Amino acid sequence: MLPRHGRFAYHPWPGRARHAWPGGAKLAVYLGVNLEHFAFGEGLGAELAPGGPHPDVLNFAWRDYGNRVGGWRLIELLDRLELPATVLLNSALYEYAPQLVAAHRARGDEIAGHGRTNSERQSVLPEAEERALIAEATAAIERHEGCPPRGWLSPWIAESRVTPDLLAECGYRYTLNWCMDDQPVWMATRAGRLLAIPYPQEVNDIPAVVARKDGAEQFAAMVLADFEERLEQVSRDGIPQVMGIALHPYIVGQPYRLRALRGALAAIAARRGEAWITTAGAIHDHVAALPEGMVP
Repeated sequence: MLPRHGRFAYHPWPGRARHAWPGGAKLAVYLGVNLEHFAFGEGLGAELAPGGPHPDVLNFAWRDYGNRVGGWRLIELLDRLELPATVLLNSALYEYAPQLVAAHRARGDEIAGHGRTNSERQSVLPEAEERALIAEATAAIERHEGCPPRGWLSPWIAESRVTPDLLAECGYRYTLNWCMDDQPVWMATRAGRLLAIPYPQEVNDIPAVVARKDGAEQFAAMVLADFEERLEQVSRDGIPQVMGIALHPYIVGQPYRLRALRGALAAIAARRGEAWITTAGAIHDHVAALPEGMVP
């Protein structure tokens, strides 16, 4: 038998319960805005072009554009369309760009944990060091926001074998690391259950733009096609779904990409009522209140 993770069981899609999201919608949509900060001259980071030896100024500066410019333009777009967001926050942003985090706070956006920095990967750490990383990032958010975050996305979606256990032990209610379903799924941990909320690896600007080299119009069309297809699916089979849209300001905050994205998000915003446009935290709260067995 192949090794198994033991966190959740297999549940075939046709057998899922037919419940509804608030307002009777069958599709829940949330925007995951990744606010990330990177070390200069060392560590990990996405690349616009193949990087040379450190210090890799080209790629460091490209990523820094998101915090200096792109993130502000994305907030302007979200304000214009009255869209909420779940901010996936590197805690290093509190020191580097506190004004950007404050602007999301002023909007009422959810702040979720996203490690200390995307220059590091927690999956390679011994358990005690990984626990310390989670605790440090969590404490920073609680100190600045007045309450601890409920959700977590690991930098680079990197997990050790005990990451779900450590998250639950630190008080987290949901994780975005697992992208195996179109519905939230309860995971078993040594500290109780943890909800895995779908986070996209397809409708995500890093795999699309950085890895596949999709153009701005391709990515925007992908976002809208995913939304429209899901609306058709839920109207046909009645099984509720979650759609996440993963955005990084240093990518979609570039003017030509933002222009294309604006059209897709405006089309989604115009169909409020057909879809519940919300945050990952609100999705967790709704699922946690459902009767046992309504989600896998």
